Amino acid sequence: MGVPGVVPPQLSPLSPLSLLLALSLLSRGGSAGSSCPAQCVCASNLLSCSQANLSLVPSPLPRFASVLDLSHNNVSRLRGDWTAARLPQLHTLLLSHNGLAFVSTEAFAPVPRLRHLDLSNNRLRSLEENLFSDLGELEVLLLYNNEIATVDRTAFENLGRLRKLYLGRNRIARFPLELLREGSRLPQLALLDLSANRLRAVPAGELQALPAWLRDRLYLHDNPLGCDCALFQLLARGRRRRLSAVLDFQEELRCVLPGSAPPASVGILELAGRQPLNCSEAREAVLEAHLGDSVTLGCDSRWQGGSRHWVTPAGDRVTGDGDNNGTANLLANGSLELRALRAEDGGTYACWVAGPLLNETLYVELLVHNFTLHGPHDTLNTAYTTLVGCILSVVLVLIYLYLTPCRCCCCRAAEKAPAPRDDSINSSVLSTTPNHEAGRAEPRPAPGGGSGQNGRFKAAGTPPAAAPQGPKVQRKVSDPDSVSSVFSDTPIVV
Repeated sequence: MGVPGVVPPQLSPLSPLSLLLALSLLSRGGSAGSSCPAQCVCASNLLSCSQANLSLVPSPLPRFASVLDLSHNNVSRLRGDWTAARLPQLHTLLLSHNGLAFVSTEAFAPVPRLRHLDLSNNRLRSLEENLFSDLGELEVLLLYNNEIATVDRTAFENLGRLRKLYLGRNRIARFPLELLREGSRLPQLALLDLSANRLRAVPAGELQALPAWLRDRLYLHDNPLGCDCALFQLLARGRRRRLSAVLDFQEELRCVLPGSAPPASVGILELAGRQPLNCSEAREAVLEAHLGDSVTLGCDSRWQGGSRHWVTPAGDRVTGDGDNNGTANLLANGSLELRALRAEDGGTYACWVAGPLLNETLYVELLVHNFTLHGPHDTLNTAYTTLVGCILSVVLVLIYLYLTPCRCCCCRAAEKAPAPRDDSINSSVLSTTPNHEAGRAEPRPAPGGGSGQNGRFKAAGTPPAAAPQGPKVQRKVSDPDSVSSVFSDTPIVV
């Protein structure tokens, strides 16, 4: 019974945090659940075995565990039998700060549902073949601050859901480009940290071709990169696009100038106009095309998802709802396809992206040249062919006219004297034989006759006509073959 006049105190309900602490205290001694290892603190499905000076993973582990923290211990080897039972519900495994130097390729077979794996701050030197191939649902993998120098090409096989990979502060000297090639290894990768390694060169051209949402989380700072203009342009574009991997680490993005002794380290973004490279920023998002071409304008946004639409230079809105004019089409990846370009299609196009945190607008300038791609060359070829044809025609005519065998003094001996003929229009106008003086002796024909000029046959034995006497008597000799020899085979050209 209660004391009269005294109100008994009301018991306040336990908060969730208080309840969790109470459960952890009860489980420390094993009274709350005999399956919790003595060195660990268990709370529901959470197991914390951190800083317990363990050299081996405690056993047995509860099958219902979803989070297992083994960090800050002395577990130097993770063998395939590190857990006696399969842990089908475990999604987080923390093994950082253990001096871990060996991980078996069968170590992760008992935990196929793992989504978060922390192997950072250990002594791993290499990533072996198919090391993580059993972790098909893994999303985050932390491997930073190890001694990793080699990465097998198949180490990340079957990690189709991996989104974040931290490889910073290791000894990697070759850029693992196979991790980024489209659909080759990690199709959903959105963050790759390669900072503070030993990279001396990166494929700037191939990295520039990556989507901006991936370049936004590609960390390359604190590497001994060699200076070149391609690297400068890659990072300069990232700065203009305000990519986090560039803006957040501008001071740490440095490179070594070629030929400098001792090696001089300078900021990569300070290479503009600086000797000996004298780099300059390239224009971004400027596309050239010709009339009738089909082009695709990319929307290189930092946001992987979100809704997108385009605005043409004429102010028309192009979406995926079929409200375009037929020449512009919005593709599934957000790019704009333009078909059968016209001169009026040139101008600045805007891609509007509604991201998860804020909106982004990208501009692409399209230059449409006012001729087809092969038009100028075809026109030049036609004019050149016509000119050459005319010149050849003139040359052939001149050759025929001036190099045809002529009736000159040296070949008179082989010809027969022409028969006398009266003057006529044909002989006076078209004859190409010059007038002869009467006192000049005519050449005698060759005995037996023969062929004349242009292959014409002349009969032999015909006596020549007698020339009129007198010193001043002249006559016009009209050779009947003189006109036919020049014009018989070709038409008269006026």
